[in-house]
Amino acid sequence: MLTELSRREKAANIKPDADIDAFMKASSMGGLEANVNTDYILKILGLEMCADTMVGDEMLRGISGGQRKRVTTGEMLVGPAKALFMDEISTGLDSSTTFQIVNSLRQSVHILGGTAVISLLQPAPETYNLFDDIILLSDGQVVYQGPRDDVLEFFESVGFKCPERKGVADFLQEVTSKKDQKQYWVRGDESYRFVPVKDFVRAFQSFHTGRAIRKELAVPFDKSKSHPAALTTTRYGVSGTELLKANIGREILLMKRNSFVYMFRTFQLILMSFIAMTLFFRTKMKRDSVTNGGIYMGALFFGVLMIMFNGFSELALTVFKLPVFFKQRDLLFYPAWAYTIPSWILKIPITFVEVGGYVFITYYVMGFDPNVGRFFKQYLLMLAINQMAASLFRFIGGAARNMIVANVFASFMLLIFMVLGGFILVRGKSEEMVDLGLLDLPTNVCTECHLSE
Repeated sequence: MLTELSRREKAANIKPDADIDAFMKASSMGGLEANVNTDYILKILGLEMCADTMVGDEMLRGISGGQRKRVTTGEMLVGPAKALFMDEISTGLDSSTTFQIVNSLRQSVHILGGTAVISLLQPAPETYNLFDDIILLSDGQVVYQGPRDDVLEFFESVGFKCPERKGVADFLQEVTSKKDQKQYWVRGDESYRFVPVKDFVRAFQSFHTGRAIRKELAVPFDKSKSHPAALTTTRYGVSGTELLKANIGREILLMKRNSFVYMFRTFQLILMSFIAMTLFFRTKMKRDSVTNGGIYMGALFFGVLMIMFNGFSELALTVFKLPVFFKQRDLLFYPAWAYTIPSWILKIPITFVEVGGYVFITYYVMGFDPNVGRFFKQYLLMLAINQMAASLFRFIGGAARNMIVANVFASFMLLIFMVLGGFILVRGKSEEMVDLGLLDLPTNVCTECHLSE
């Protein structure tokens, strides 16, 4: 592509912009496209000094408001989109940065054959002059749409002229206003009267630019000249398999970045296993009375609770990722199932390690049955409890969508599981509704399975 572009530039005697030329040459190098593109966008947006700083949220200060606005703009620029629709991108930016961004968009659109529609309120003259075409909206109607060079000619044909020292963008904003319109009236032989927007619209229809647009739109588009991929016929850009692979890759990357969390969770369970091991040591665990049986049951219930508490961190991890998920889902990046399945499947190997760290250390030291079959049965039960807890907290985080609300509901659910887990309250010795809860809760089922084995 770069070779063909250079050949056509030489044939047309075009001298490319130095920055754009360097960017295109660097981007053509294999394996460096993403890095060069990102670094270039960071440079033109003035985000180099905060490139390694987190954006921030309610709890983390992060970058400033103006920089956040630039990040939003950069997020769109780094992608491969050929059509960009931008609304008020200059909010929070100084005129110099706005000029750099619009100039970069102009160069990329001209070179790559894209389209950019940008809404700006009173742009600076140098920024206004970068645009090829102008769309002037007023009272919900299109007053003018066409080349930038013809806009002043159109308003002069209606009787309004922009003063020499007046910015064209400011003139366009005020010429349709009832308050400011009179000062631009130039037909001295006619008395001024307010020209409403509908009269401007009718005048534009008879203006040569308006006639050219109507003539162009009157001709049906020749579908034979269109590429088959120009109009998508599917909800998502790629197949479900590709979306699933992409989300698996992203989830693996996030797990690597959050590796400290998973390492700390494993360390926490191992630490609690040593505490439980010394508390319920086999040399002090008797088996000759119902009271001693209650101690064994307490040891089992303690393990179930520790495994459940270990999944509590999934709550925060889920809530923090929700804003990105909702934004990308609404933009049809992927369906919800392609996002949730990897977050569940890829956590299963971690569950094997975490639960194994607890069960392998405590089982024989606590004096449970030395039968290896029952050892693995307890291991599988603990795996099921860990998966249940992690899925429950992910569901609460996704339903609550707020860290405070999610913590309240998660703590309440932990209380319910603890009280109705089959150890604090026993079935048959409580109210009927409590017995029903004891019958259905996973912690109680797990406790009964432990006792039956």
